[in-house]
Amino acid sequence: MVNKQQLSDYVYNIVASLYAAGVKKVVVSPGSRSTPLAYGFSSTKEFDMYRQVDERSAAFLALGLAKESAEPVVLVCTSGTAAANYFPAIVEAYYARLPLIVLTADRPHELREVGAPQAIAQASLYGHHVKWALDLPIPDDAQVTLPFVERHIARAVAVATQAPFGPVQVNVPFREPLLIEFTKQLPARTFTQHFGAEVRPAKAACVFLKETIQATKQGFIIAGEMAQNTHTQAMWDFVRQAKWPVLVESLSHMRTNIPDDCLPYVVEQYDAILKNDAFQAHMQPQTVIRFGAQPVSKPLMQFLTAVKPANYIVIDEDPKFRDSLHVATHHIEAAIGQWITTLDVQATAEQQHYTILWQRANTIAARHRTAYIAEQSDEGAMAGVLFKHLPEHSDLVAGSSMPIRDVDTFFEKTTRDIRIFCNRGTNGIDGVVSTAFGLQYASKRDTYLLIGDLSFLHDSNGLIASRYQPSDLTIVVMNNDGGGIFSYLAQSTVEEHYEQLFGTPTALGFEHLAAMYDAEYANVTTKEAFETVLETPKNKAIRIIEVMTDRAENVATHRALWQAINEELDTLWQA
Repeated sequence: MVNKQQLSDYVYNIVASLYAAGVKKVVVSPGSRSTPLAYGFSSTKEFDMYRQVDERSAAFLALGLAKESAEPVVLVCTSGTAAANYFPAIVEAYYARLPLIVLTADRPHELREVGAPQAIAQASLYGHHVKWALDLPIPDDAQVTLPFVERHIARAVAVATQAPFGPVQVNVPFREPLLIEFTKQLPARTFTQHFGAEVRPAKAACVFLKETIQATKQGFIIAGEMAQNTHTQAMWDFVRQAKWPVLVESLSHMRTNIPDDCLPYVVEQYDAILKNDAFQAHMQPQTVIRFGAQPVSKPLMQFLTAVKPANYIVIDEDPKFRDSLHVATHHIEAAIGQWITTLDVQATAEQQHYTILWQRANTIAARHRTAYIAEQSDEGAMAGVLFKHLPEHSDLVAGSSMPIRDVDTFFEKTTRDIRIFCNRGTNGIDGVVSTAFGLQYASKRDTYLLIGDLSFLHDSNGLIASRYQPSDLTIVVMNNDGGGIFSYLAQSTVEEHYEQLFGTPTALGFEHLAAMYDAEYANVTTKEAFETVLETPKNKAIRIIEVMTDRAENVATHRALWQAINEELDTLWQA
């Protein structure tokens, strides 16, 4: 049996090693087997500790913390299904490249696979969805145990924060008793520091990129969702040099906080523009340079797949670069940094004309979008009202499905300091409320969540977090009574079973849920009422604004907008 002092030394060795490796934030879900770890973190002053009893929501809360801070965040849970409930967020973190350190407390080895309660095969529970998994030794008096633990905790954080970022699992077995001796002073360590490596391109890659840009007559840049620690100033310096059109996804952090002199090159209406056949025919690119992930826009994906540019250059920090379209011709393994400003490139005369055509098309589409928000009252117009009222220095979290698509369509490029986030690693609707809480806890900025009714229901337990730590969040629920995204898909053309299987109406409102969590609540059905609520300062930490919309109206008005843009874009080629 391990004695109390040995257990304490073991636990505080883990805690001290995590702190020394740069971990500052810990999310704990209470449980018995994880007692030593929970005590270890809560009895020290070095960490910001957050609590959430629902493990699935807790993991997404940690994901939000990591997404905002670009720093490793620790998750702590007990054994059994508690660890399994982390799985959805770990999958998202893996594909979204976020550094989670998952500490799963476990039964000792002699209680595994023998029918003991709350014991599952969790040492490699997450399979290929973590960058590394480690099963630590049991606390004991062997001289090698603590040095082993110290170095492997450092290794775990190093793996999680090596480009590309990602989650790691550290499985920690404990025998009873589970109580430790508290200490307020973390122990000294014998492992001093890990020095990571910068992912920079080879010299040949820089030469190739420069030569390609300067030989291109028709080309554009795609800015997809990039690593949270991306050096955006370097990106803007590159845009100033190249003077190419930049198709900016809303998650790139390049649709907002735009330098004045770069505004003309930013194309945010590419999704609507590329629905036009004539534009596609006239604007086939010779070269496309993509930074970050492939944007969610289906018209853009279809355009690139059909055109297959002679040069489709993906700049990605991972050798396993992302190319879901299978059209990439070159991959430059590099993190975005100052190196792209040293290329000293210039646009050709033909490229300058090509850029002007993109700018004209973007102006046309933006004008129709602005008129749409002013004239219509559907879900998209309501979203446009929200975006207009977001205050300076605020964050917007969008749910998957329709919310992020409405952000892409109706969020105007701007010089304002507003950051946009969404869980697009796997595009799931789960955990969005908790992610928003995590983001707000890390940023301490005004935070707004735009979410659909089904996604809000899916993570309503995320609201529990507001009972354990100070929170400040405005939640805008677009309630169209069901899954609005399916109205745009082929399933909507088959009336039989559509509502039962895809529309899935619940006929639920959220006033009573808001009351349960002592949240301020408003129900609005008009843009005027919505604007009034948004312009009124909230008087509680959590505000839930339920916006009632209609799925059928939403589809009809969106399609009318795209048709109006399409018709005017046709005139570009009639001059």
